[in-house]
Amino acid sequence: METQIHVPVGSPPIPKIPVFVDERDVEGGAMKLMKELRPAWEPSRVQAKFFTDGTTNKLVGCYLEDTPEDVVLVRVYGNKTELIVDRDNELKSFQVLHANGCAPRIYCTFLNGICYEFMPGDALGTQDVRDPFVLRLIAREMARIHAIHAHNGCIPKPHLWIKMQKYFSLVADEFTEEASNIRIQQRVPSKAVLEQEMAWMKEHLSTLGSPVVLCHNDLLCKNIIHNSKEGHVRFIDYEYSSYNYQAFDIGNHFNEFAGMAELDYGLYPSRELQMEWLTVYLKAFKLFTKNTEEVSARELETLYIQVNKFALASHFFWGFWSLIQAKYSKIDFDFLGYAVLRFEQYFKTKPAVMALQIPE
Repeated sequence: METQIHVPVGSPPIPKIPVFVDERDVEGGAMKLMKELRPAWEPSRVQAKFFTDGTTNKLVGCYLEDTPEDVVLVRVYGNKTELIVDRDNELKSFQVLHANGCAPRIYCTFLNGICYEFMPGDALGTQDVRDPFVLRLIAREMARIHAIHAHNGCIPKPHLWIKMQKYFSLVADEFTEEASNIRIQQRVPSKAVLEQEMAWMKEHLSTLGSPVVLCHNDLLCKNIIHNSKEGHVRFIDYEYSSYNYQAFDIGNHFNEFAGMAELDYGLYPSRELQMEWLTVYLKAFKLFTKNTEEVSARELETLYIQVNKFALASHFFWGFWSLIQAKYSKIDFDFLGYAVLRFEQYFKTKPAVMALQIPE
């Protein structure tokens, strides 16, 4: 069983408000929640701003015009997302990260969503994550999260293989005559091929020696907020956060350099850029965990190879996720097309990546 995330002792309980927000009237539902969370706010003066970048949920920010710094974010869970997101685990991750200064405060949960504090700053784009100054902030922040201990003292186990198998099982019937979306069979590798590759990845990647740490697991550009005034970045959206392989979290982030709406794997970071990122990361991670910043060339090369091999698993993980979304989501996005591109990139990059050998 994967390692459970344990909330720090003394963390305040999260209020639960018995309100259901209709995704066709998110603003109306948000106003009901504001009556509970911000009773002093005059309803006629409450402003609502919609955020449109989400591919899983719907998000709206509520605030008063004269106090725009106090924004309450209301996130409404997407259709059937409970199939792919462990909501209890998400809340625990949120609490752990907040306790360690890495996440905003949770105000409440409601029947189909969560309300939390707004983090000021700018969501990043594909050009921002390769900026020399910003990438250093990102590498250090990831190292800070990876150094957090949120398990109960046992040796942490990765969630990757369990989660990937679960995702695959949720779309397995799409490869039969009972398929609800026949385009999946037409455009995606066969069930036998996908099962074979999953077994191969688990056997090969599990032996690479990548540490199991607390991971974000979904560090796409828009999930990184850069606060230029305070000179830091923070990560948002902890739906997929769990214990996992260190190299998966980094490799997954490198895959996200390509974007999402318009995938361009020509933007995948070069070896030189990766080495710059990984050097900053390793120094910070070792400082947090071993009180030293000394990093050897062998350590750096080993992490580089682990990261690029686990980037393969990232393609499969989000490929399956996209097939589930293609089956259930009501959000206007070509999830099937995205899945096809992720699987294609896996098979395209696999030969070169597998030729990499970890130094003795």
